[in-house]
Amino acid sequence: QVQLVESGGGLVQPGGSLRLSCAASGNIISLYAMGWYRQAPGKQRELVATITRGGTTNYGDSVKGRFTITRDNAKNTASLQMNSLKPEDTAVYYCKLEDLVAGDAWGQGTLVTVSS
Repeated sequence: QVQLVESGGGLVQPGGSLRLSCAASGNIISLYAMGWYRQAPGKQRELVATITRGGTTNYGDSVKGRFTITRDNAKNTASLQMNSLKPEDTAVYYCKLEDLVAGDAWGQGTLVTVSS
């Protein structure tokens, strides 16, 4: 099994910044991509950002230009730098790992609250 440990969530004022981190461990066979998704109360889970092992990134429209995803292949970690945060960014953020052999794994989520 693969374990994902997320960190970095919390309360921040509008316009502020936060950095989320995700560390993967366990039976990682063929890691393809890591990413972040979020789910706000009453809404469906949505894409925030993903990054492949080769460095190709994909962002949700609502975060383009404000969030940046990076990864360290050697350490199996992914980070999400979130700038210019808005109240509508408030959600539980989940880390996801895509393994071509072992399948997908999800973290337990970390809460990000943007409020004054």
